[in-house]
Amino acid sequence: MALKKDKEKVLGEFFDDERIRSFFEYESNDTENADFHLLEKAYRGMIAENFGTFVRFFLEAEKDINACNHTGDTFLHTIKTHKQAEEYINTLEKAGAH
Repeated sequence: MALKKDKEKVLGEFFDDERIRSFFEYESNDTENADFHLLEKAYRGMIAENFGTFVRFFLEAEKDINACNHTGDTFLHTIKTHKQAEEYINTLEKAGAH
């Protein structure tokens, strides 16, 4: 018997400012940098336009745009090899990520 996904990806979901800010509620585990974790969650859960708004809120909250993961890589470095990440990369670079 094949297992069926219990939830399909929602395309075109509306993200107002409140919904975008809700991503700040995601908590990281003890081994992951909290700011890196927030960037990753937003990247995986938002289209590029919404991610841009998230990054603006992220910087306003004085979060670290260059936070590193457990291997010492910034989030920007982590997604540079992703095929469809160009808009996200541009957003991060404009925000001062390296």
